[in-house]
Amino acid sequence: MDHEDLNHWSKRAADWATTYHAGLRDRPVRAPLVPGAVAGQLPPSPPEAPEPMEAIWEDFERIVPGAMTHWQHPRFFAYFPANASPASMLAEQLANAIAAQGMIWQTSPAATEMEQVMIQWLRQALGLPEGFTGTIHDSATTATLSAVLTMREAALGFAGNIAGLSGQPRLRIYASAETHSSVDKAARVAGIGQDNLVKVPTDDSLSMRPEALAAAIAADRAAGFLPAGVVLCAGGTSVGAFDRIGACIAVAHAEGLPVHVDAAWAGSAMICPEFRALWAGIEAADSLVFNPHKWLGAQFDCAVQLLRDPGPQVRTLGLRPSYLETAGREEIVNFNEWTVPLGRRFRALKLWFHLRAYGLEGLRARIRAHVRWAGAACEALRALPGVTITTEPRLSLFTFALGDDAATEALLARINDDGRIYLTQTRHQGRYVIRVQVGQFDCTEADVAMIARVVRELM
Repeated sequence: MDHEDLNHWSKRAADWATTYHAGLRDRPVRAPLVPGAVAGQLPPSPPEAPEPMEAIWEDFERIVPGAMTHWQHPRFFAYFPANASPASMLAEQLANAIAAQGMIWQTSPAATEMEQVMIQWLRQALGLPEGFTGTIHDSATTATLSAVLTMREAALGFAGNIAGLSGQPRLRIYASAETHSSVDKAARVAGIGQDNLVKVPTDDSLSMRPEALAAAIAADRAAGFLPAGVVLCAGGTSVGAFDRIGACIAVAHAEGLPVHVDAAWAGSAMICPEFRALWAGIEAADSLVFNPHKWLGAQFDCAVQLLRDPGPQVRTLGLRPSYLETAGREEIVNFNEWTVPLGRRFRALKLWFHLRAYGLEGLRARIRAHVRWAGAACEALRALPGVTITTEPRLSLFTFALGDDAATEALLARINDDGRIYLTQTRHQGRYVIRVQVGQFDCTEADVAMIARVVRELM
């Protein structure tokens, strides 16, 4: 395949994409397959000779679309969305064509400088004060790992990277049980260990109790442990919990500890000023992450970490051998020094296209509609006999259940086998509950209203 062939097949792919998206409502959201169904259709060994593109294309159409969970389906109400606005998809095509490796400024000046500007656009959109800067990661998991690694190094006087962790004090990280499992993974990967991730008690609203945080830190110091940092939750994955951001940051800072805030999903809603009370005090955070590829609508992958001071993170993750130097540019930004990977995609391009194509007002209108429609869906479910709303809407996320776990689990299986909508489960206060989260970029009020209709029919 050469570039002339690419031109032909790219046009065919664009036509296919148009048809695919236009027909998503006619497909089941989740593929009705069993494990191994796709692998069984693929040859066990690679081809020795080139195969015609027409045959490859035919196999793609035969095997792939019908075996996918359709994340861009307008009735995808599971997990959180991994959105892909048309404008960001177009930008990704261009970034793929350029195929740059943006590890340092000189390998991709436009990618580096556009990333710097997009961070400032998003800082302003979220209402954060001047002085915050940041970078784009692949996912919030990587951003949180970067923050936890930085906490570790700062607590150890930046000796861990050089001397290793053997013989060092026992480090402690603090978070609530409502934080995402990526915080647990970060504690493990950073060498801090699962047992040293302290889950701080929450109040009746599932918010971390500031006094409990202070007590946990004091107890650890008395035991000879070394507190390293705090991770707070702004819109938890399970039921949308928010920690008391300002109060918990005040406790952490009084103890000399940095704070990272995981707002991967809910952070996008903060482009709407009326929702910012949910994370009041965020301006004092040392680090926060939100995913424009979730609710904001940019194509996956795109996680933005904002930092009050990037110095500690660059000192933790930065490594500049001679072959990565830019002659005469000692102080230039090289974003690989802010993140775990050396290699970097041109992710800022899709943000530039996306934010310009829809504007903040257009994106606010979508988010506000999702919150409103989720509230209406919650009330429609509440009105059904036998349905209990187990957590009230937090933005566009709520949960419900039937009388017992077995009935709720069986209902969820029927819903997802039916295929008209897609929901997922979680456990809340020991109970099996069904999550509803509205946020797919192209969903409509009618799509969201389908939730109660399907539940009523399948109960």
